[in-house]
Amino acid sequence: MGTLPERKDIPPWVKAPEDLKDPEVLQVQTQLLEALFGPAGSRIPYFEQVSKVMLELKVLESSDLTEVVVYGSYLHKLRARWMLQSMAEWHRQRQERGMLKLEDAMKALELGPWMK
Repeated sequence: MGTLPERKDIPPWVKAPEDLKDPEVLQVQTQLLEALFGPAGSRIPYFEQVSKVMLELKVLESSDLTEVVVYGSYLHKLRARWMLQSMAEWHRQRQERGMLKLEDAMKALELGPWMK
């Protein structure tokens, strides 16, 4: 990715142009974005500040994925990638546990053959 980001408000902790040259690109399921970044991306500024990175989100038209482009120093990009992957995995496991609980509840509610 040789082009600089379109965003005009580069955070002060991101050093232009060296931190903008080689971004880390992750693909995240679009449905996870609200869980990761809050409604309408309200937690993105907090995530950027804590991670000392700048994020850009690019929705991929042909799939249910969104590219999360991470700009910053090498170590900050690695830490941000690890945090995003960990959060996504936590939400995936949480959703899976919820589905298992739902299946158990549905099995418990199944009617016996005499009630059909």
